[in-house]
Amino acid sequence: MRMKAILLTGAILSIWSAPAMAKRGADPAVQCAALAKLALPDTSISSASYVPAGPYSGPGADGGGLKGAMPAHCRVIGTIKPAPRSNIGFEVWLPVTGWNGKFQGVGNGGYAGDIGYRGGLVEGVARGYAVASTDTGHKAEGLTAAWAVGNIDAQIDYGHRGIHLTAVIGKQITAAFYGRKPSLSVFSSCSNGGRQALMEAQRYPDDYDGIIAGAPAYDWTGLAQIFIWNGQSLTRTPGSNILPAKLPAIQAGILAQCDVLDGQKDGLIRDPRKCSFKASSLLCTGAETDQCLTPDQAEALDRIDQGPPST
Repeated sequence: MRMKAILLTGAILSIWSAPAMAKRGADPAVQCAALAKLALPDTSISSASYVPAGPYSGPGADGGGLKGAMPAHCRVIGTIKPAPRSNIGFEVWLPVTGWNGKFQGVGNGGYAGDIGYRGGLVEGVARGYAVASTDTGHKAEGLTAAWAVGNIDAQIDYGHRGIHLTAVIGKQITAAFYGRKPSLSVFSSCSNGGRQALMEAQRYPDDYDGIIAGAPAYDWTGLAQIFIWNGQSLTRTPGSNILPAKLPAIQAGILAQCDVLDGQKDGLIRDPRKCSFKASSLLCTGAETDQCLTPDQAEALDRIDQGPPST
């Protein structure tokens, strides 16, 4: 009897963990299109379309990441409006075959404002995940925050609600497509996405079974102070600004002074706090080039390295 129970349990587990496909016997394109008719709280689905296997040609197609063909998948586009001025755009991508049974949420950098295709939806669905991304309630470049002025709904959506509701709605769409809930839900992102990950863990711990918070930008007051300080440092005089062409020389100069502090010359600085770099080591001795700094630029770099005063 015990052996039968073990065998039955093993059979159930093997069925549960096997790669899944859309509901058997149904045309995946028809089944995908049917998702547009789902009735979900505060949610409207504008399109649900079958995407055949082939090269990815959407936003960021020329960048890094996946180079092979994309698997056939169902692409769902929608909007969530939990408050009068909310407009949380989202997408859910669902592999038609080979679903690993898992759901992945991906985050945003900076001030968000767009869907995470590369490094998010594209790679997620290629690895067999049902994957979701959101613009967190506004459409803008990641360094633009004008959308937040006077719009408390947009501020809340960006702060935490957009990521949360996309997880909730995304998992419901996933269950509707495959006929069962995900066996595991994970969130992984970096920078502002790391902040989003911490918000999920703190405010909505039931959204995900596992969370990876990479380089979380969570101290917003401190970060804002650093941004202002850096900007002031680079504009103290007309000649303080450091152009990108000088960055390779700055990197090489810092490595030359601090690479060996950990006992190994390997192109890495193990603990930047122990690096007492002085920008004066890169001062131009003749005409200014991309390989050196002017006195004003050296002062700006030292100020950025030291950071704003703590009091």
